[in-house]
Amino acid sequence: MMHGDTAARMTPQAFQALIDEALPLCALFGIRCEHIGYGRARLRMRFDPAQTRPGGTVAGPAQMAIADATLYAVVLGMIGPVELAVTTSLNINFLRKPPPADIIAEGRILKLGQRLAVGEVLLYSDGVAEPVAHVSGTYSIPPR
Repeated sequence: MMHGDTAARMTPQAFQALIDEALPLCALFGIRCEHIGYGRARLRMRFDPAQTRPGGTVAGPAQMAIADATLYAVVLGMIGPVELAVTTSLNINFLRKPPPADIIAEGRILKLGQRLAVGEVLLYSDGVAEPVAHVSGTYSIPPR
């Protein structure tokens, strides 16, 4: 699936600095980058009662936010700090009700092309083995 040099093009620290500066919404959601590899990333969104919905579960828009940030990390881990890579599609399937806990996002690339990258993310509640959501998305990569 992947070929050539497979070293990550960004460190978790560099990605965190980028989103802290350029995407303040990530800080608002408490999103932290834990790992970036070539075509893989893991992010964590700290639990915040302000992000719950009736029924005491983590709201869908908060889950979408961490999924999108994780896809961004996956893509930048492969192409480097290209800030203008943008989401062109995002599809989420909510699988089960997440309890009030941190959300952990595990993302991976499915296909990296010259102009588009397709990836997927599984969202987990901290301490729960089964995923709470499955996300697929496409990023547009600007010409170099």
